[in-house]
Amino acid sequence: MSLLEKYLYGWRRRSSRPSFDPDETHRVILTGFDDATATARARVGDSVLRVDGTTREHVDTVARVRVTEFDEGAAQGRAELLEVVGEPVY
Repeated sequence: MSLLEKYLYGWRRRSSRPSFDPDETHRVILTGFDDATATARARVGDSVLRVDGTTREHVDTVARVRVTEFDEGAAQGRAELLEVVGEPVY
């Protein structure tokens, strides 16, 4: 193993488009609201989750959500709101 291979051992490239599996739960910040679909939007990198069970008042809060479906090619999916955890720190 070369010195470069030893140095880079275990490193992985981090994606800006993470993917999600159904039934995973995550904490996300709800960053916007879409009036057309009546769902809040959570951005994780370049991936977008539309969160069912939300209202405009949920925007700019931290929420725990369960992923219901995700299209890895489009980096978009749907999730359901489990609970509002708190306010973001920004």
